[in-house]
Amino acid sequence: MHELGVVFHIIDDLKAVASDNDVSSISKVTIELGEVSGVVEEYLTDCWKWACKKEALVKDCEMEVEIIPGITYCEDCGETYETVKYAKVCPNCGSKHTYLIQGNEFNIKQIEVPE
Repeated sequence: MHELGVVFHIIDDLKAVASDNDVSSISKVTIELGEVSGVVEEYLTDCWKWACKKEALVKDCEMEVEIIPGITYCEDCGETYETVKYAKVCPNCGSKHTYLIQGNEFNIKQIEVPE
């Protein structure tokens, strides 16, 4: 389960932002998670709940996850399509000359602090 390592990385990033901005507590963090990033949302949230109890900065911090859909581009016909539904083969022309253009992201989108 690499989600625990991902959570520790998020917390490290939050610590850096908090330090740079004189923040002692974070109340909410919004994560953008690509649909085909390889990170399982349920595992991520479970690991987050566990790790938050161990770190004062995020002790009561809520994590919101926004899923970014996987979108693939076909080089032969120029169309885009849903990656999860059709995988590597373009449903429009049958080509395998495709590549992922969206859906592999993992970003901290927003950080909120208590008032």
